[in-house]
Parts: sequence; C-alpha cells; structure tokens
Amino acid sequence: MDTDSNRQVIERIFEGLARGDSSAFRDSLADDVVWRVPGEGVWSGVYAGRESLMKDLLRPVFAQFADTYLNTAENIIVEGDRAVVECRGSVTTKAGHPYNNNYCWVCRLRDGKLVEIVEYMDTALAADVLEPPPQRQARG
Repeated sequence: MDTDSNRQVIERIFEGLARGDSSAFRDSLADDVVWRVPGEGVWSGVYAGRESLMKDLLRPVFAQFADTYLNTAENIIVEGDRAVVECRGSVTTKAGHPYNNNYCWVCRLRDGKLVEIVEYMDTALAADVLEPPPQRQARG
C-alpha cells in the first residue's frame, strides 16, 4: 500500500481511539504483529502475535481502567509503510488515579495492517499508576 493508504489506516485508528472506540485499532492488527516497548523495566518487553498482544498486554491493562480510555493523536507522519504517531492517552484507573501518558508509536504497516509497533512512553508513570501485565511483574 502507498503512503496515502497507510495514512488513512492510521487516521482511522486514531479517530476511533479519540472517541474511545478501539475497533479500528483491533481490526488493523495483523495476526503476526509485534509490539515492543524498549527499556529494562516491568513495562518493557516484546509481544509477538495478535493473540499474545491482546491476552498478555492489552486486556490486563484495560481491566485496570474505570472509564473509557481515550488516545488522541497530536502528530502523524507517514512515509511509505512507516508511520510515527505522537499521541496522548487519558483514563482514570479503578483505584481512582489519573493515567495520562504521552506516547510515540513507530509503526510499520503491510497490506493495511499494523505488523510492528514500537511504543515509547513514560514507563515510570506507568509503573507508579498501573499494575504491570502478569508475566512482567517479576521483572524490573
């Protein structure tokens, strides 16, 4: 797919996430997607495959939220099969803590699907506010 088509995919994902609708995001994950959070702490790691990403990262994290998670793109750059998105997430946890994190997603797309996401975020904020995914709790 070309740059314009990939931009449309990314824009559709973030238009949904800004409204609290993650369906376009979920539908855009390739079966073989790899999600990586660089670093050494409990939030760092690699999730290989759509099933692992959903089961081992996203579901445990979203289970901690008391209200609808919103993620708003502040800047989108797309060139060929690569996209960089600066975005800001906001939600309140079930423990009553605000979790408002800034992210930078570096993505690679193939045939309209996300096949690679490198997520840069404030991992210290995540560690302070959220319980890490179960298999990561022993790290750090």
